[in-house]
Amino acid sequence: MTLPSSSLPVIRLRPRTDARAIRHGRPWIYDNELVTDRRTKALAPGTIAVLEDAGREPMAVVAVNPASKIMARVLDLDAGAEIALPWLVDRLGAALALRERLYDAPFYRLVHAEGDGLPGVVIDRFGDVAVIQPNAAWADRMLPDLVAALRQVTGVETVLKNAAGRARALEGLDDVSAVLAGTAPEGAVPVPMNGAVYMADLTGGQKTGLFYDQRPNHAFAARAANGARVLDVFAHVGGFSLAALAAGAQSALAVDGSAPALELACEGAARSGVADRFETRRADAFDALSALGEEGARFDVVICDPPAFASNKPALEAGLRAYERLARLAAPLVAEGGILGLCSCSHAADLGRFRTASLRGIGRAGRKGPLIHTGFAGPDHPQHPYLAESAYLKALFFRL
Repeated sequence: MTLPSSSLPVIRLRPRTDARAIRHGRPWIYDNELVTDRRTKALAPGTIAVLEDAGREPMAVVAVNPASKIMARVLDLDAGAEIALPWLVDRLGAALALRERLYDAPFYRLVHAEGDGLPGVVIDRFGDVAVIQPNAAWADRMLPDLVAALRQVTGVETVLKNAAGRARALEGLDDVSAVLAGTAPEGAVPVPMNGAVYMADLTGGQKTGLFYDQRPNHAFAARAANGARVLDVFAHVGGFSLAALAAGAQSALAVDGSAPALELACEGAARSGVADRFETRRADAFDALSALGEEGARFDVVICDPPAFASNKPALEAGLRAYERLARLAAPLVAEGGILGLCSCSHAADLGRFRTASLRGIGRAGRKGPLIHTGFAGPDHPQHPYLAESAYLKALFFRL
């Protein structure tokens, strides 16, 4: 179990590090902001420590990982806090209370890392099943307590560990997924959302099985889709298309490169009672957009929701060019007066740069029109006010 804070190791800020920003809530401390002596470098990844300022005044309890550029993550600004089961129960209880105020069914992101005061921890809830991504070393070390607290607070029977993703690799963690409690579902789990039913593969799908963050953007597109012909590109399990059909769209074509994802989309369409208006096309998205343009296809609503083209700063320029190309290929497919939705989950491409790239692509396609809506992740993905990375999702809707 975790020792009292008085028994914890101590790490210290360098004299020129901005201690005030940390006291005001900045949650990450990088390796070049800390005194990295031999003792500090020898701390095991995930060690809980007390952070002191350059004057040796205790500031916070932090999780340390000398193997990561983010060498310390603030867990609690109370330097006397004990990071143990009761602390986890308190944080998870606060996260649950917010979701229960916002949603009438237990299908949501329960914990959004720093936004919920649990750095590096992502937990998505699917009824009686929770999928946890412990993307920081401290959470990996405390996983048994984290699972116990999760079951105590929510009553979920099954907890799955999803170890996929770049974040764990950056922390030096394994990529081994596991069943941590209960029994894994035998098949995909039905998830009600925006009037449709989505099928989430919790053990073999992308991320934790479903992208809850797009819920409000699905809803906005659906409101504009009544009676419309809809094209959903990078559709995954039918995020935008199934919501649009549930709201009265005339038809929807879902394009994705993954056959298993499209099979789940078809199952979701059947369960939603809209299979007769739903079609799929397995293809590379850029190839599909080019082919549809050559076919002379037109749609009233076109949505492109790609994976992160700019997942980090070195990839930014190439990513922006990809967003521009996507807009250039998609815009000609929008019927006159129709709506084009372009999404980005790249935190390295901020809203301004993403909007500029999108507008450039639309212009090069010979189209124009006002930006009618800008969307972000839903409230179950709270943004940390001192962490720009937590505001990663952007959705732009244009009337062309």
